[in-house]
Amino acid sequence: MNQVFVRYISIVSLAVFLLTACKVTEPYRVPENLPLQSYRDQAATDTNTIATIPWNRYFTDTILQRHLAAGLDQNLNLQMAYQRITQARAYFNQSKAAFLPTLNANAGVTTSKLSEAQGFGIRTHADQFSLGLSTSWEADIWGRLKSSKKASLASLLQTEAAANALRTGLVADIASLYYLLMALDDQLEITRQTVVNWDTTVQTMMELKEAASVTQAAVVQSEAQRYAAEVTIPDLKQSIRETENTLSILLGREPGFIERSKLFGQLMPDMMQTGVPAQLLANRPDVQQAELGLRYYFEMTNVARTYFYPSLTINGSAGQQALQFSKLFDPSSFAASIGAGLLQPIYNRRLNKTRLEVAKSQQQEALFGFRNTVLNAGREVSDALSLYATAGEKIVIRSKQMQALEKSVEYSEELLKNGFANYTEIITARQSLLLAELGRVNDRLQQLQSGVNLYRALGGGWR
Repeated sequence: MNQVFVRYISIVSLAVFLLTACKVTEPYRVPENLPLQSYRDQAATDTNTIATIPWNRYFTDTILQRHLAAGLDQNLNLQMAYQRITQARAYFNQSKAAFLPTLNANAGVTTSKLSEAQGFGIRTHADQFSLGLSTSWEADIWGRLKSSKKASLASLLQTEAAANALRTGLVADIASLYYLLMALDDQLEITRQTVVNWDTTVQTMMELKEAASVTQAAVVQSEAQRYAAEVTIPDLKQSIRETENTLSILLGREPGFIERSKLFGQLMPDMMQTGVPAQLLANRPDVQQAELGLRYYFEMTNVARTYFYPSLTINGSAGQQALQFSKLFDPSSFAASIGAGLLQPIYNRRLNKTRLEVAKSQQQEALFGFRNTVLNAGREVSDALSLYATAGEKIVIRSKQMQALEKSVEYSEELLKNGFANYTEIITARQSLLLAELGRVNDRLQQLQSGVNLYRALGGGWR
């Protein structure tokens, strides 16, 4: 009996070895010829990039740093992403355990009532007591379990990359809203000061009318311009309130006041280094997420291939079985069995073929999605670089415009007082100066936000 058992195990082991030698699954490779050549008109060769700078060094405003730390610690969307990582890790641990045999304990009692014919006239009633263990193990001949484990690992890493992408976006959103709040503060301050200046102009017009230098039309027109400036103040206050509420939600707290500093006191890195485009694959979490999605579906295609081949399962059981409970633990009541079986699918209503076709299609779809993500990443970097340069040019030009308009207002007021200028000239000059002052704030906001966009586009903020 022992020789038969040894021969049986040897045959099964040899079959497993021979079958395992047949390769069914394929190794994963990162796709070639990815669109990572340049950032449009910028063929960078320097591998230094601001993406590797931690957010608490890139953003030097201490108040903003506190907001960023609070957001990364309390943001509810980020907390949900961390829970998805926990779920994916549990599935990955389960895929590793699939290589181990199952082990079950069982205990039971069965009462049977037999007919005279079934019991052969000897026993028509029987009780059976059992207590034992059973096990089952599937040999990973074709690599199905191994590919499933790789797919689960890719899924786990994908959820981690998704959380990192969320961190990057959260840092950028908090910084952008923080800069927007300060810009709105400056616009509100400029508008209020403009109203004060118009009060002075209206008073001047009244004095000139009394001196018969201007008509009542000049007084009314100046008052109308004063109210035109003042009427924008409620909208600015509402924008500030809404922005504070939005930023509060990102920080994971109830809507309320947001502490902040001054817009023109903000500093950005002197060198906006972008590195080479190929580094986006290592720095941008969303690109990593897309690549891991491709890897997941690649392994699922491997899994689908293995269903066309036979599966080998080894089963075993051991325990006590007796017709009387008093004899359940008697050595003579011991029973054991071991067996192995091959299951080869022949006809299962096209299930395996459909599974493989769908898996290949999903893999191809994931490849297109990966390439599209890479293309958009390069576009975002190109846009941010161009916007940053554009904002810098506008700031230089706007500074010259401001100097000219300030002189224009000063000269117009002086000429008006001396009766050498028309009242419409001072109105036009003040309107142009207000627009230029508001434009100067927008230019600075654009420059700061383009720096944030570039940092995000390059993959900064999640480290």
